[in-house]
Amino acid sequence: MEKTYIVTLWEEPRWVVARCSDPDVVGQGFTRKEALDNLKEAMQLHFDHLRATATPKIRTIEVESVPRRRL
Repeated sequence: MEKTYIVTLWEEPRWVVARCSDPDVVGQGFTRKEALDNLKEAMQLHFDHLRATATPKIRTIEVESVPRRRL
């Protein structure tokens, strides 16, 4: 499945940086094309790792909220 993402590109002194903020993944290269290609590869790897190898167990917990004291 293909999806379109918004990417920000900027130039550093020695690199071009490509960043996708959702998900937060970055690629870099010497050219814009190289930075975008590296970002695409990094995003594919990012989503590859998100595939569950086992069914996740979902639990709920209760946490007591303690009011903060004003100074």
